[in-house]
Amino acid sequence: MKLKPIIVIPTYNERKNIKKMVPAIKQAARGAHILVVDDNSPDKTAATVSKMSKRDRSIKLIRRKGKMGLGTAYVEGFRYALDRKYDYIFEMDADFSHDPKYLPQFLELIKKNDLVIGSRYLKGVSVVNWPIRRLMLSKFANFYARTITGLPLTDCTSGFKCFKRKVIEKINLDKIHSDGYAFQIEVHYKAWKQGFKIAELPIIFVDRHAGSSKMSKRVMFEAAAIVWKLKTGIIK
Repeated sequence: MKLKPIIVIPTYNERKNIKKMVPAIKQAARGAHILVVDDNSPDKTAATVSKMSKRDRSIKLIRRKGKMGLGTAYVEGFRYALDRKYDYIFEMDADFSHDPKYLPQFLELIKKNDLVIGSRYLKGVSVVNWPIRRLMLSKFANFYARTITGLPLTDCTSGFKCFKRKVIEKINLDKIHSDGYAFQIEVHYKAWKQGFKIAELPIIFVDRHAGSSKMSKRVMFEAAAIVWKLKTGIIK
């Protein structure tokens, strides 16, 4: 029986990128479905995806009422995937910082693992276009998360990954309330604590928005707090 993969991509003002990303994914992972979860992008990203979906039934779209955050976008996408019995569920960015060329490697590794995470740090540092301050902050955040939680990962905050559906089924989506980098740490931690087999795949991360950072103070504080909440059992 052929297994069904779906790639969940949250978007906000990614119209130009998504027009290129969808064909690139289709070429790299033939047979995969694509689900775009759009937060009411002013640039009409959703309208662009809607047109594409009318030509190709493997392209799916969830329109949301506003900018509600990365974590809730993924949770909504995960629910969609579970309801429709997809076997493999991906997380992926729309801006090509996550290169579709790695998708075949994810699909190969997931056969013998439950969760495969694209790591920027498995083989040294594989990040392009980040200023040194942001790189140091990211490295420290990963060191901090590993030290507090015990997560055996080189990249605790990676947003490029593939789950077997049983992992998402086991994680209680109703109890995930974090966003951004904290969301990634929380999901990784819960999968690890459930005893699922996790592998890391070395990737090269190319930031398409050089010099700009999504690492706001709110995001940093949330990520710093989530590791202690996980460690102490406040979040289960």
